[in-house]
Amino acid sequence: MSRYDYDLFCIGGGSGGVRASRVSAGFGAKVAVAEERYFGGTCVNVGCIPKKLFSYAAHVREDFHDAAGFGWSGPEPTFHWPTLLANKDKEIARLNGIYESLLSKAGATILKARATILDPHSVECGGKTYSTKHVLVATGSWPTVPEIPGRELAITSNEAFFLPELPESIIVVGGGYIAVEFASIFNGLGVKTTLLYRGKRVLRGFDADLGTRLAEEMTKKGVIVRLESDIAALEKKPGGALAVKFRDGRQGETSAVMFATGRKPNTHYMGLEAAGVELAEDGAINVDDYLQSSVHSIHALGDVTNRVNLTPVATAEGMALAKTLFRGQPTLMDYDNIPTAIFAIPNVATVGLSEETAVARGHAVEIYKTSFRALKHTLSGSEEKTFMKLVVDGPTQRVLGAHMMGADAGETIQGIAIALKCGATKAQFDSTIGIHPTAAEEFVTMREKFTQ
Repeated sequence: MSRYDYDLFCIGGGSGGVRASRVSAGFGAKVAVAEERYFGGTCVNVGCIPKKLFSYAAHVREDFHDAAGFGWSGPEPTFHWPTLLANKDKEIARLNGIYESLLSKAGATILKARATILDPHSVECGGKTYSTKHVLVATGSWPTVPEIPGRELAITSNEAFFLPELPESIIVVGGGYIAVEFASIFNGLGVKTTLLYRGKRVLRGFDADLGTRLAEEMTKKGVIVRLESDIAALEKKPGGALAVKFRDGRQGETSAVMFATGRKPNTHYMGLEAAGVELAEDGAINVDDYLQSSVHSIHALGDVTNRVNLTPVATAEGMALAKTLFRGQPTLMDYDNIPTAIFAIPNVATVGLSEETAVARGHAVEIYKTSFRALKHTLSGSEEKTFMKLVVDGPTQRVLGAHMMGADAGETIQGIAIALKCGATKAQFDSTIGIHPTAAEEFVTMREKFTQ
């Protein structure tokens, strides 16, 4: 009989924590999961799921416009924000229940309260102290707002999902995937939208072509994109609007400001430092290749480690940790060739190395790329362009990266990701028969190398 109350005490009921807990329980471990807010974490509640539902809603306006070119006509459609909110909330509640049910069916104990670590083998939760052989911290991250005057007047992605009404205008500050997604969403729902970013191009860290071309397409669709600009201060005016002071001295006015300028790991006031857990400068928990912290019994995964902050990565880490701890099968995560999508309008998706990263790593690269108007838009009248790019290692001809901007880019890149994981070469891409007529077939028909 174990001398501990639990074999694994998981703090956080998000995707990674739930996967680790459920699988560990399936391996025979006695598991408890503490969650103080809602099950499913950021992704289910204020991230991936509601964001994509909102993105679908924003796309519909274009669909109505495109329909005219195919012979459809009707009255001008109207949009009702409260309906979208209510339907979104209903779906999120359903998913919350599924996550909780998965844990219960696996035999895990659910504790709906905040948990703090007392020492390497003790956790306090809901006024009770529990002993545990292993602690898993899977508490995710939280949006940050710059320290500027009037910062309390701004919203983040958290609040954007619960606005009582849509603003007439909004400034979205940031150049990462959250910023471009919400700028696209607000614009698509009829809000006068400005995307403000202090850098020279959006999507820093992604292939440069993607950031440049996405900004062009978003501008075509009505988003005002202002680069190398930032907000210095906010002030509320008597009528409710926000007065905005920019760092270059200009001033403006808007109904709302949303900051999408980064997130920080949720590690404050958890007892981590007192237990001896080593934290990075940003508060992230430093872990080794097996997700173990500087304290052998305390582990962490997902956004709280601030490494690869994607839901499927957190769930894969949860599976790896469960195998390591309770199956006698030490399992390493493979972080190479992780595909990801950005649900801006149009969508962006990528897998593997950007051109810039490949060059920096010493590869003698060959570049193949194409840009075209999708077949649908020859009748819809839209000027939206689809863009695709392959980064190839010259000597070996292995495809190092695949990048796409266009309709349902994520659906296409998911399949391409399998090819890259298998080490596919450009010749193998070329020998694959395309599906015609699709946009995706362009990935197997690009023959001419791009030269500057």
